[in-house]
Amino acid sequence: MAGSDTEGEGPARSGGAARRPGAAGGRAGEAAPGLPEPLSTAEAPAEGTALPAWMRLYFYGMHGITLDVLVSSARRFARSPDLRMVGFSSPYHCLLHLLTHFALEKVYLQKRRCPSALVFNFLLYPSAHVGLQTLAGQALLLSLGGGLGGAGALGALDLTLQYMLALYHSQVFLKRFLRLRYRRQRQRQQQQQQQQPLGAPPALPGARAPAAAGGRRRRPRGPRGTEGAPSRGLPDLLRFLFFGMHGFLDEIFFTFFFNVLGQGDGATSGHTSLWSFFMYGSCSFVVEKLYFHLHYSRGWSTWKRVPIYVLFIYLWELSWGLGLRTCGACSWDYSHYPLNFMGLITLMYLPGWIVLSLYQDLLSNVLWRVQYLPTN
Repeated sequence: MAGSDTEGEGPARSGGAARRPGAAGGRAGEAAPGLPEPLSTAEAPAEGTALPAWMRLYFYGMHGITLDVLVSSARRFARSPDLRMVGFSSPYHCLLHLLTHFALEKVYLQKRRCPSALVFNFLLYPSAHVGLQTLAGQALLLSLGGGLGGAGALGALDLTLQYMLALYHSQVFLKRFLRLRYRRQRQRQQQQQQQQPLGAPPALPGARAPAAAGGRRRRPRGPRGTEGAPSRGLPDLLRFLFFGMHGFLDEIFFTFFFNVLGQGDGATSGHTSLWSFFMYGSCSFVVEKLYFHLHYSRGWSTWKRVPIYVLFIYLWELSWGLGLRTCGACSWDYSHYPLNFMGLITLMYLPGWIVLSLYQDLLSNVLWRVQYLPTN
């Protein structure tokens, strides 16, 4: 399995596996001996290319912050059980994570050159992972004014944790993440032209979807994959995971800069809660559905949609806050802010929610072009 998984990772190939003509009595289209089979029937040149470097860096920084929050909250809970499950990270860590993840991606892509997959998976890659993470930690200490080696040598528990993270990174995260493909605008237009009936006039750029029976406009669907399988971007579960991790990113950056304004140079990190992953993941998932329905089906403009988004966000935050407060797990309290309701929501954050709502639409449009190639 490990050998077949790496064949389709990294930059997208210009086409599928080489084919040979069908022999007498055999089936046409079988793969040539010694050449890898395509990852799936969806792997075709028109389906997209590898994610651009900037998009991979964006994902890597977000993923690194998620790991920071998970590890720090688990350690904090082990020392002093607290259902609020607060974790920490910072923009500094985000920058280091995206750089180290990008470097580890290059290391991972050398896997096929290693004669032993076992040696690479359990020795070479974990060694590179631990080494890069140690260097990143030292660089962070230096940037924050700490001395070289201020963190001391890694203990046995830390080394074990880093080793487990290295295995997760290579055997789970990168193996799946590098199967994402990105459909560019030109490819989408070509696929739409191929789907047009013969003799139909070409659609104008930016034209809306044709009206369905009854006069309602239908939401344009993504390009269709091979064998008639609909292609609608990332699966719902992956979209939920993306939005949850993006919620961590939003809260870490917001609380970090909020702390900087309040404490000056003394602030070195932001904080969030593990519950925020489920709050943001579910909320953004629903808001995205609202965007597709209101924009494509009803044709609502941005400023007609934003009030709906914000109203839903406030109701979602209030409902989650009430539920978590009854369990002693609510990590926020706005009682000291003006214009608050029950200390769970406040109009002071209204500008921020508006900005995030607008950004949500942009994210949804980008995710619509990202596809995941299954492993079989």
